[in-house]
Amino acid sequence: MNPIRVAIVDDHPLIRKGLYNMFQYLDNIQLTATYADGRSLLEGLKEQQPDILLLDIHLPDHSGETLARLISRDHPAIGVIALTNLDNVYYIRSMFKAGARGYVLKTAPEEVIVEAIQKVYNGERFMEGGLRELVLQASLTDGVQRNPQLLLTKREQEVLQLIASNLTSKEIAESLFLSKRTIDHHRNNLLLKLNVKNTAALIAKAIKLGLAQT
Repeated sequence: MNPIRVAIVDDHPLIRKGLYNMFQYLDNIQLTATYADGRSLLEGLKEQQPDILLLDIHLPDHSGETLARLISRDHPAIGVIALTNLDNVYYIRSMFKAGARGYVLKTAPEEVIVEAIQKVYNGERFMEGGLRELVLQASLTDGVQRNPQLLLTKREQEVLQLIASNLTSKEIAESLFLSKRTIDHHRNNLLLKLNVKNTAALIAKAIKLGLAQT
């Protein structure tokens, strides 16, 4: 039986190295390529396609959701598994909706990551047990009227108000003494949580819900 061909895209060298060390001792998994960003991944897939792609959600140049959609469209045979630190219902739902077939935390034991690879390779969907419970609990409350502000962290509320004040990510980063990448991360969270596609819609919805003022 041929080994399962796996590729990795993650901008953290330690993650790539750790997965490489994990897979090199497994007979049934072959690591075929590693990528540090979305651009190099998309270029690499033109030359060779793995059976399974372990995809980080936050990369310097592309979101995991965007890459999952592109890969599902152009390379539907590749089983995309989100491998991330984010145990967030919004990201889980977003990634599966974009075409991912698995969702695993980077803190998961080796056997869980291997199980995810094997199940997705066999045509199944995979989510860690703890994440399944998280999604189930969220589904049970989806129909309940809730205060949207409770869904946002204090920092997200702060960033949202600055976005509504028409500050750029760079200006917000300087104002809060944070990196632009951190602000972009919060901005993406806000888009997902308020279920909008762009900044204009985000501001409009935030004002409508009373989450921000102009």
